[in-house]
Amino acid sequence: MSWIWNPNGDTPKPPVEDNLVQDPSDPNRMVSRKAANQPFLAHRQYRERLEQEHQAWLQRKREREEKLAKGEKVGPEEEDPTAEQEVGLLGLLKFIVYLLLAVLIAGKFFTGSFLWEYEGKWARLKTYWPESSGRLFSETYLATFDGTDSTKPLYLAIDGDVFDVSSNRRTYGPGGPYHHMAGVDAARSFATGCFATHRTHDLRGLTEDELRGVEHWKTFFTDHKTYFKAGKVQHHPIDPSSPIPKHCDPKREQKSHPPAGDTDPVPHSKSSSERSTREEL
Repeated sequence: MSWIWNPNGDTPKPPVEDNLVQDPSDPNRMVSRKAANQPFLAHRQYRERLEQEHQAWLQRKREREEKLAKGEKVGPEEEDPTAEQEVGLLGLLKFIVYLLLAVLIAGKFFTGSFLWEYEGKWARLKTYWPESSGRLFSETYLATFDGTDSTKPLYLAIDGDVFDVSSNRRTYGPGGPYHHMAGVDAARSFATGCFATHRTHDLRGLTEDELRGVEHWKTFFTDHKTYFKAGKVQHHPIDPSSPIPKHCDPKREQKSHPPAGDTDPVPHSKSSSERSTREEL
């Protein structure tokens, strides 16, 4: 397709001698200074400049060593200006900081939120600096955080762990559907579903499934994006001879704890209303 560039059919002129330079990759070859060769030629000039600076540094280094040998005073040793600098720990930290800033700015630009609209608990400072996370409550003192006093946080406890649920006063505060859980360790009610009558930490007589339910709810409150652990509650010892709290649903209690001589307990299925109630927590 040479006719496109040379429609008249003129014989291309050989490159002018003054327009030729040595090939950076082959000293025995000459190349032109055309635009396609400029990046390679520029790199060659860069390498030549580095070599000159390195030789100059070597000369200064030899002169310094000669002065030291004569006992003359010299300045601090000069580093090789052409040596490649290692990244190092500080450089790595700077890179991470710049990368995080770029991600935050991009999130603000694309979503309007520096955290890309993430609102989980890991985006909240209270997760890393919780208030009074090692606080020890008595049962009487915990009861004062039931939401009655609006100036105080709203706490509930489950199996000894106290959680701040102040962000959901509509549910756990006065007039809320689960206000009876506030200010008390009602661990047993989380296992049995008897939220009104099992407001106690007494877990005696529960089945393995019910105990797993208690652990499930502890994990739920621990990992919740707006609830935070506030400390622990110290309970009075439970008298082993005291009666075990009765289940609010005798039929369910009979299925969970069959009389002696019966076969393995038949798993009970929760009603749809009960499942929806517990999922609202």
